[in-house]
Amino acid sequence: MAETAVASSPEEIEHLQTLVANTIRGLTIDAVEAADSGHPGLPMGMADAATVLWTEFLRHNPADPTWVDRDRFVLSGGHGSMLLYSLLHLAGYQDMTLDELTNFRQWGSITAGHPEIELSPGIETTTGPLGQGIATAVGMAIAEKHLAAVFNTDAHPIVDHWTWVIASDGDLMEGVSNEACSLAGHLGLGKLIVLYDDNEITIDGSTDLAFTEDPVARYEALGWHVIRAVDGHDKDAVRDALRTAKSILDRPTLIDVRTTIGFGSPNKAGTSDAHSDAFGEEEIRLTKENLGIPLEPTFYVPDEAKKYMGRATCDRAESHSDWKNRWAAWREANPDLAATWDAMHDPAPPEGWTDALPTFEADAKGMATRAASGKVLEAIFDTVPSLMGGSADLTPSNKTKTSGAQNFSHEHPEGRYLRFGVREHGMGAILNGLTIHGGLRGFGGTFLTFYDYMKPAVRLSALMHAPVIWVYTHDSVGLGEDGPTHQPIEHIAALRATPNLWTIRPADANETVEAWRLALERTTGPTAFAFTRQNVPTLDRSTYASVEGTRRGAYVLADADGDLDVLLLATGSEVHLALEAKDQLAAEGIAARVVSMPCWEIFREQDRSYRDAVLPPSVRARVAIEAAHPLGWHEWIGLDGTVIGLNRFGASAPYQEIYAHLGLTADAVADAARVLVKS
Repeated sequence: MAETAVASSPEEIEHLQTLVANTIRGLTIDAVEAADSGHPGLPMGMADAATVLWTEFLRHNPADPTWVDRDRFVLSGGHGSMLLYSLLHLAGYQDMTLDELTNFRQWGSITAGHPEIELSPGIETTTGPLGQGIATAVGMAIAEKHLAAVFNTDAHPIVDHWTWVIASDGDLMEGVSNEACSLAGHLGLGKLIVLYDDNEITIDGSTDLAFTEDPVARYEALGWHVIRAVDGHDKDAVRDALRTAKSILDRPTLIDVRTTIGFGSPNKAGTSDAHSDAFGEEEIRLTKENLGIPLEPTFYVPDEAKKYMGRATCDRAESHSDWKNRWAAWREANPDLAATWDAMHDPAPPEGWTDALPTFEADAKGMATRAASGKVLEAIFDTVPSLMGGSADLTPSNKTKTSGAQNFSHEHPEGRYLRFGVREHGMGAILNGLTIHGGLRGFGGTFLTFYDYMKPAVRLSALMHAPVIWVYTHDSVGLGEDGPTHQPIEHIAALRATPNLWTIRPADANETVEAWRLALERTTGPTAFAFTRQNVPTLDRSTYASVEGTRRGAYVLADADGDLDVLLLATGSEVHLALEAKDQLAAEGIAARVVSMPCWEIFREQDRSYRDAVLPPSVRARVAIEAAHPLGWHEWIGLDGTVIGLNRFGASAPYQEIYAHLGLTADAVADAARVLVKS
């Protein structure tokens, strides 16, 4: 559908769009003043460009805000949240009432300091940490391109939308944006358009203090189409730039929008004072007089502005009606494709998918849990068509590519395997965007120690309740010779400290199968796996407890006859050390129970009776062993227990030697148990 404007003449369009833009500015300074907190500069500077985008280009429908073929709008500079909140209010999103705007940044409001995806329809992603929004948008654009390749037919293009971004100087300074946008250029994501708010101001002052490169030239080097030096307060210039950007389909586009931060403020415009400070009563009066906004009432919304924005939104939403007709015709003509579509857009995996899960026979030699993970993925990949992901240049090590998976590329967008290159942080944000777009479940692999590079993205996946699957391999000093730079110590504790993130460290191949089952059946948040590089025995489940106990987070793997003397708790590769220690203790008449605890978060969710059955409160002699920092273990072992872990970095040597030198042995577990039992 061609861009249209609901006004009779260019002069009327200019008048009404200026009225909308100034309404946004007035709402912004009033909200920031009421909260005595916020960032007025970006909304005031980008109000003109955003108004043109929202009234003439952005396809969305407040009456059906989750319409799957809507355009996505990402305010990457999330500190300018009042721009988005004002646009949503004026466009008619029912949740975004004027009362919510007046409660900006207050307890219980949906107008948080930075936009949060779950608080209101129309907020497509949680932004705030700079660089995350634009990088997440790359994932959204990948999702659109892939779904279009899979589902569109010549007669019925049902996936055909754009991803629009407003990004700040800070977004372009952050490394994550460069990682993601480099990949976007390589992949030719032509339906990704970024409006770069080039106002040359940060909190510290002029960008010249630290940022004197030509970022537009950098984006040219990244393979983007760029449009230079567009006056962000000239609506005709913005309109022309947006039209040009939409005509470029082989590359993403960056529009260099030159704006004045805090536009309209007589004394603060163009200065760092406009970035993140309330204006104060006098400057608000001067600004409103300058922009022709009545001083009273505060939070003034002229009827003419809201009516124009509402009519423009309805005009853009007409494309939704056209789409629904195509959608119905497409479903009738393509029932098999429609069934696949429904399966991919259901948050839960397809019915019967677990039939494809493998079972591993007992084997004393066993296999690395990373290898078992690869075999699970191989078995289920075709059964779960929504799975799409890859690795940050560690595919052979992470075991994330199946034999039949095709690489996603500009030439083959139907491919489901993503080659991220050495871009862990970019991978994290892209997988967030891929997943929250809808229709796809992102997974991505790297070494656990490189979680450090992508922590902000993992944290956001948890905050957004996005069910991304994080595949971390080489999970401990057990990786051996690569040494302490690659051996994670504190990382498991950091993952476990993240709210709404499940961290699963399986003990053997069959616990790995259950880990994938848990992750794919989870729809309310992300899951992080911690897989070994080294082989671990595949346990004989006719001797030990059923692997189904994994689904409850922790379970009694091996019990003692009679009254218990001591509990031995472990995760991952150290479970086997606990089993060896149990046998040593049994020979001495000490009754030990081994508890495998692959996922603390799930175990914590179990009812008290189950938790007490696994860890009887009466048994206070408890030894935990894990090749990681011991932080957190006292929740399970109490004040009387002992943790065998690592308070130091590792070393470069064969892993067996590292374990022996660092005291990660069955003998150490047995010795600690003896001390506790005798005390």
